[in-house]
Amino acid sequence: MRKWKLVALVAALVLVVVLAAVGGRWFADNRKPNFSGKADLYVRPGMTVDEVVAQIPDSIVADRHGLARVIRKGLTDSDLEPGHYVVEKNKPSIYLVRMLRNGWQSPVNLVLSGTMRLKGRIARKISNQMMLDSASVADALNDSALLAGYGFTPQDVFSLIMPDTYQVYWTASMKDILDKQKAAYDTFWSKENLAKAEALGLTPRQVSVVASIVKCESNYAPEYPSIAGVYLNRLRQGIRLQADPTVAFCYDFTLNRILFKHLEYDSPYNTYLHEGLPPGPICVPDKASLEAVLNPDRHGYLFFCASAAMDGTHKFAVTLSEHNRNAREFQRALDARRPR
Repeated sequence: MRKWKLVALVAALVLVVVLAAVGGRWFADNRKPNFSGKADLYVRPGMTVDEVVAQIPDSIVADRHGLARVIRKGLTDSDLEPGHYVVEKNKPSIYLVRMLRNGWQSPVNLVLSGTMRLKGRIARKISNQMMLDSASVADALNDSALLAGYGFTPQDVFSLIMPDTYQVYWTASMKDILDKQKAAYDTFWSKENLAKAEALGLTPRQVSVVASIVKCESNYAPEYPSIAGVYLNRLRQGIRLQADPTVAFCYDFTLNRILFKHLEYDSPYNTYLHEGLPPGPICVPDKASLEAVLNPDRHGYLFFCASAAMDGTHKFAVTLSEHNRNAREFQRALDARRPR
């Protein structure tokens, strides 16, 4: 009898140990925090579980073996949903499995900023931040049927793009991104801004065209309203804009310096040859350049050129003779900087 009691006691102790071990492992897998920091995971179609998990730095994983055990039990390559996922600090291993299996994506910031002058570069800018490839982005920017749904064409699509930071899913389609652009466009073109454009005798698209030229003329935003005022004065007086950036656009902005021969390039975008505005924006105008056109400086200037101070600012002039004098000063300053 005593022997059986001893056996029962030993069995009970073994059971307790086993249950404790199993319970401890369950706790470690399901409740115990295993990540000491955050990590971004990007899952592309066709990736394996190993490739995804390899993106988690060892430095933030408390128990790499435990993580591997949980993944073996609950996640296969076919379970993976493409997307951007964030490993959160103080989460247990099982959370990673559930997140990837259920496609619990975290949005990313799509940043559209800087000077965007060519569709190919815009496509690369977007594809560098999204799962999209640059070719599909470029195709969308030239897709007449797609853009028509937003009221735009491949020629004026730069007007639709509104530089800003947008929260989107990494797997978003170009339609998703264009939906965001159209919402931002509609927000900018409030009744107040529409009224300002009408007072200038311009449509929103024409404002975008002028703003694109203003943006390409200078990197110094405080001068935008003055530059906008020059072009609006010329438009009102029927004077050709003679904007160098429109000539540069004809050459895909590959010119280091615009020469007289370039001014003869036959293109509807060449404002040295054609009166009025070019048929579309020559770059993506930003909010600062758009607002400069809607709120231009009121002056009598018809000309401007780079300042001889070589500080990125410009000298403005009312008459051609004054402008030519400013241009000669700038040329002398430029020549003085060239090695002899």
